[in-house]
Amino acid sequence: MKRIVEIVPARPGWYARWRIGPDATRSYPVTLWALLEHHDGSGREVVGVDCVGQWPGADDDMSGDFVRYLFQTPDSGAPDDIEPPSAGRSRDEAPHRQAAPAA
Repeated sequence: MKRIVEIVPARPGWYARWRIGPDATRSYPVTLWALLEHHDGSGREVVGVDCVGQWPGADDDMSGDFVRYLFQTPDSGAPDDIEPPSAGRSRDEAPHRQAAPAA
């Protein structure tokens, strides 16, 4: 079990990339960074929570395999494999299950 020590908003340009198939990835904007601490105090880690509420190591993570965080300056545009969620979609309906070209 881990506990949240601190939460800070993510600056624009940060994305979490997930592998959703052998040759497909999907990226979502990171909305916040959370500093997590192991329950016994043995270690800490920072995870980004993306706009559909997924993060690496989540118990109910069904988004595929986490690949990496990436940063692109806002003026350079979003990654090619970005898929913003539609308003009103739940996490289970998020488009992360659809294929996209590998990055």
